[in-house]
Amino acid sequence: MAILPEGFALPPLPYLAVLVAGLVGVGVGLVRTRPPVSEGHILALVPWMVSGSALHVFYVLDFLPPALRPLAGTPAVYATVAVLAGATWLGLHVGDVDTPRNLAVPGVALAGLLVGFALFVGLAGGTLAPLWPGIALVLSLLVGPAAWVAVTHIAPEATDAGRLGALTIFGHTLDAISTAVGIDVLGFGERTPLSQVILEAAAALPTAEVIGVGWLFVLVKLIVAGAVVTLLADYVREEPTEGALLLGLVAAVGLGPGVHNLLLFAVSGV
Repeated sequence: MAILPEGFALPPLPYLAVLVAGLVGVGVGLVRTRPPVSEGHILALVPWMVSGSALHVFYVLDFLPPALRPLAGTPAVYATVAVLAGATWLGLHVGDVDTPRNLAVPGVALAGLLVGFALFVGLAGGTLAPLWPGIALVLSLLVGPAAWVAVTHIAPEATDAGRLGALTIFGHTLDAISTAVGIDVLGFGERTPLSQVILEAAAALPTAEVIGVGWLFVLVKLIVAGAVVTLLADYVREEPTEGALLLGLVAAVGLGPGVHNLLLFAVSGV
């Protein structure tokens, strides 16, 4: 069985060299200067995650000029955003203005520009269809906090993960619910092999004809996300810097695909 998602491919060698050099350069700079890493700083990276989601939507819908397109595929888009956000963080630290707010502001500006442009293109092309993405977002905003309350009730130690724990649960809720809506309502497919196995298992159940197949994916994602947050809570308490970075990464792999799904569904006219 394949492990990597469909469409996973490294960019051409010149682009790969640039991305690797950027990651190494920014990484060395951050390690040497050691900017403060707080819960607020990791939360400030959320708009940068949204920017990456929008860039990948541009890649999927072929909105990007050829010279930029290799930087927005999978997995290149993760490295592209990491270099941009990391370089911004490094510059702010060197300038002694590395507050969470200052880190978030350029990310918000970039995310707003990219998301706004995508919506404009969809509107201009007559393909803007925000109804079901909006429903998926509203459901996520309801289910995500409820799931966080359930996790902290079942495992009170999970509260040590703080707002990053809640963000992680919400991000994976958004990914799960948007995926379920995309498959059960909008007719999209799933590109990740492991997720496809879960969906195929749900399709084999007698409930498939009544409530679809996405519900099992949502359930599994919430259980796994809750377990991961609970396991990492001690690490966050004992090693706040490393724990915050790790939990932020876990949140990103849920939130990023979730936002990507919503934006793709909204602008592709389905």
